[in-house]
Formats: sequence, C-alpha cells, structure tokens
Amino acid sequence: MTTRFLFCWVAAAAVLHGVPLRAADVPFGGNSFLTAGEGGRRRGADAWSQSDRIVSVFFRVDRAADLELALKGSVPDGESRIRATAEGQIFTAALKGSGLFPLGPLRVEKAGYVRVDLQGMERSGPVFAELSDLVVTTKTEGTQFSYVKDNEGNRFYWGRRGPSVHLGYRIPEGSTAEWFYNELTVPEGMDPEGSYYMANGFGEGYFGMQVNGPAERRILFSVWSPFSTDNPKEIPEDQRVTMLAKGKDVRAGEFGGEGSGGQSFLVFPWKTGGTYRFLNRAKPAASGHTVYTGWFQEAGSTEWRLIASFRRPKTDKHLTGLHSFLEGFSDGNGWRGREGRYANQWMRDTAGQWHELRDARFTGDDIAQRGYRMDRAGGVNEGVFFLRNGGFFENPVPLNSRFTRPASGQAAPVIDFAELEGVAAGFEPAPAR
Repeated sequence: MTTRFLFCWVAAAAVLHGVPLRAADVPFGGNSFLTAGEGGRRRGADAWSQSDRIVSVFFRVDRAADLELALKGSVPDGESRIRATAEGQIFTAALKGSGLFPLGPLRVEKAGYVRVDLQGMERSGPVFAELSDLVVTTKTEGTQFSYVKDNEGNRFYWGRRGPSVHLGYRIPEGSTAEWFYNELTVPEGMDPEGSYYMANGFGEGYFGMQVNGPAERRILFSVWSPFSTDNPKEIPEDQRVTMLAKGKDVRAGEFGGEGSGGQSFLVFPWKTGGTYRFLNRAKPAASGHTVYTGWFQEAGSTEWRLIASFRRPKTDKHLTGLHSFLEGFSDGNGWRGREGRYANQWMRDTAGQWHELRDARFTGDDIAQRGYRMDRAGGVNEGVFFLRNGGFFENPVPLNSRFTRPASGQAAPVIDFAELEGVAAGFEPAPAR
C-alpha cells in the first residue's frame, strides 16, 4: 500500500465510520523557519534548493493525539525525495507534480508544540519543492491546533517574530509617578539576536536593552510623537519630539514603523547574568510640553549614565502606564527562546515618596491574544517578575493573569536627583534642526 493511498484510505475510513477528521492547514508563510543552513530566503520553502538547509514547521496540539501529516505544494520541474523528522520519527517522501504529498501517521504523546524538520535528499529539477502548507489531520476527538492561521494585517510576519508579552505594574491609588526605577537581568542562553528586553515602559515611550547583531547590543530609549504615524517625515514641526541632551557616545535620531518619534541608543556590550538598572523621569513644563529623561547604570557600578532627555510637545503629564515588555524583532529568529527577569521595581511620586511596585498584570499582543502563538509566559520566579517568549515551549501562562512578588527587603533606591538633573543639563545638547 503506497503512502498516498494509505493517507486517502485513512481519511475515507474515518468519514465512513463517522469519526471527525479535523484538518489544520499550517501555512509555511507564518509558521516555518530556516533552522539550519545559510543564505537564501529565511521563511517558508518556496525556493528550497540546498540539501544542507533544514526548514522547520511548528504547530501545537492541546492533547495527546494520533495525527496524519502531509505537505501541500508543487515540484515545478522534475521530481524530488525529501526527509521529514517529527517527534523522533523519520518519514521520506517522493514528490512530483502538485497537490498533497502524504508523509504518514504520527503519534503525539502529550499536549505541546510539534516540530517538523524538512530536508531535501535528491532532486532532478532546480528546487526540491515549493511548499505552501503542512496539512495535519486527526481522528482524536476534540483536538485543537494552534498556529498562525492568516496573514491579515501582516500576521505571518508578526507571528514569526513570536508573541510579545508585557507586565503592567500597578501604581498606588492617589499617587502621581514622576520617577520609575527597575532592574533587569537576562539569563544565560536567553539572548538570541533580535531581542528587546524593555525595562521601563510608560505611556509615551520605552527604555531597555536590545540584541541587534552578533557583535552589537544597545541600550535604547525612545519617545513617541503625539502625532500618530509610522512615517516620521509626516510629523508636523510643532508635534516633533526633540532631543534636549544626550549622554556620551549616545546616538540620536528618529524612528518609524510602529509609531514615530525620537530615538536614542548607546552601543553597549551588556552581558547575560548581569543586573542592569534603569531610571526615567517625566516632568511637565510650563510651556505645554513634557520632558522625558532616561538614565542607565551598569552592573557593578554606582554611576548613572545619561542616555537622553527628550521634549515632547502638546503633553502635560507625569509617568503613566508603567510596564515592561519582551519581544523579538527578527522574524527569522522567532523560533528561538528569550527571557527577561525584572526585579526591585520602585516609583517615586511628585511628593518625593518612594513606592515599591509589587503587583503586575500579564498581557500579550494580537498574536498572543488570538492563540496563534502559545509560547508565552510571565509571572514570579525566585521572588522577581519574569517574561518569556519564543522557543515553542509548553505550559503557556493565561493572559490577564495577575501576580504579586514578595517585598524585595531592600530600602528604596538612594539617588542624588539634583546631581542627575545637573548632569542632564550639562550634557551635549541636541544639534539644531
């Protein structure tokens, strides 16, 4: 009995016996990654020609299940042989023409993500195949599949980046936040390229650490313009965020793509395992704008480094919406896991009183909310808040969960605010426009 005939026979038998055969067409565009081999396109298998490349497709089942796997696509010229590996089982398939190419049955023993690795073995044409979907069917009643299902709003891109996750900190009732302090540690091995560990978020911007390349890491501080656009060139002059000052070696400019505004960053070789401190302030000014300033402290140092001070027009407020987040901004690395640990959060109000922030709510972006990616978690571990995403791990944490960390047992931060203000006032002013 051929594999193709077996697949069709199983489907027909299921229908004849009244057993529901649930199908999931898992698009390569939003669920596959180049996990081995170099060069070429970094998504899907639409120009798959080199045998050293492994294309991996990921989907999740919510229970133990008996599955049938097949590939949908075509071989434009000639014929090919490929190898597929899933759950330790190896399949080989001959591909020719177009349509559905069965791989075979697969038993999954528990809920979680299934990874299917595809590798070319032989081909007579220019490519092994041009594949669009991994087709998964099951007779296991009630089975639910999770994967990036559509490309509306460019969800294939956002889904491949992985789910963005956040911690929103509760500010004590009746207090107004002027300063926000946080400590951030990235565990060893949880720092793939294209990661952003955002420590000090607020209603108008964000401040944290990035992995920008194999040899470059940054401390990034940005403030959005009050004018809503993804193109900074469209911002009217009277709604532009302007830089008042920046620290030594800090680079400044504009950003776009996810809103627009003023951006600053320091190229800095932060390391996993080290604890870094972030401090930012919002101070309304009499002329109808607010000044946002960020300082950074290296692990093991007592000196605060100025990153930048921005003036945001048409704004009259202190800090609101204090939060942290974790995201991947490289869609080619969305299959790799990352984690950030956020500790010892404090807020200083406009009366000069410090408040320890111990309560947080866990939320996620559109990809997380739709259940398209379930590799997301947040909570309290070893007395500190944490966020985790990517890597297709199991045991997702429910969105909107609320957590309380234990008191740190530490006194409020001891900071010479007058000195910080003097430093900011005396540093490099922004170049004139």
